[in-house]
Amino acid sequence: MTDGSRKAVLAAMAANAGIAIAKFVGFLLTASASLLAEAVHSLADTGNQALLLLGGKRARKAATEQHPFGYGRERYFWAFAVALVLFSLGGMFALYEGIQKFRDPHEIESLPIAIGILVFAILLESYSLRTAVKEARHVKPQSVSWWKFIRTTKQPELPVVLLEDVGAEVGLFLALGGVMMAQFTEDPRWDAVGSISIGILLIVIAVFLIIEMKGLLIGEAAGEKDRTAIIGAIESSANVDRLIHMRTEHIGPDEVLVGAKIEYSSSLDADQLVAAINATEDAIRAAAPTVTVIYLEPDILRADHPDLHADLTDDSDRSH
Repeated sequence: MTDGSRKAVLAAMAANAGIAIAKFVGFLLTASASLLAEAVHSLADTGNQALLLLGGKRARKAATEQHPFGYGRERYFWAFAVALVLFSLGGMFALYEGIQKFRDPHEIESLPIAIGILVFAILLESYSLRTAVKEARHVKPQSVSWWKFIRTTKQPELPVVLLEDVGAEVGLFLALGGVMMAQFTEDPRWDAVGSISIGILLIVIAVFLIIEMKGLLIGEAAGEKDRTAIIGAIESSANVDRLIHMRTEHIGPDEVLVGAKIEYSSSLDADQLVAAINATEDAIRAAAPTVTVIYLEPDILRADHPDLHADLTDDSDRSH
């Protein structure tokens, strides 16, 4: 986990812990369904940040005989677990609580307390979101939109924290709207509507994260920029006649595996071929520092070669 990702996760964890305590106190004082839904949501988010930190720690474990490529994908697994928690403990609970309170509505007590706690939570959540955006800007190219960044980044913590914070911020305004409408219309069902809206919002975000993290977990190709750099390094390497076939895969957020078949000059003897392969590997690592594992196979391009018509970039189909 990068320092920026860790800082964003810690900021979100601290903010959500404080928000969860404030919301639970508010629920006990007001009996608001929206506040209870938001309290459980913040509690789930606090646990989620702890899971992201656990994933970052476990990903640093050294490679073993049973896991020769290391544990980099632990970060993907725990981010996937976070999405499941957000779906169940966050979204489904809020939806269930809202439906129950809609069927059996209760008057909201102490409106000023509820509003004060929600405004306090909005301020804390804004701080967390600001930190996440600030840290994400360090790795997000200016030419890339936020939506594309969230869908294509291989760092799982940043999109998780960003979407959690955005969902929490929107959810707080939904809760605030539900509480105020319940008071002004004297119909407590508006509070339940706020909770239901929060649940639907969290479920949508969770499903999106589940889909994105699943793609990373089962293996995705290197990004377009890295693939272009790797191809360029191979094709410009000394004694390389052509690149026949290449595959890339992220074995961790900061670790890429490259496998390629390359046609080298036929005039090379065995020692020269070994030196040429080593030079190509050095060129790949210089062009794309995230490449940690390389397998290069010297080959000859033939008319009936099985990889003759393979698209060198078709592994992009597995990217976001």
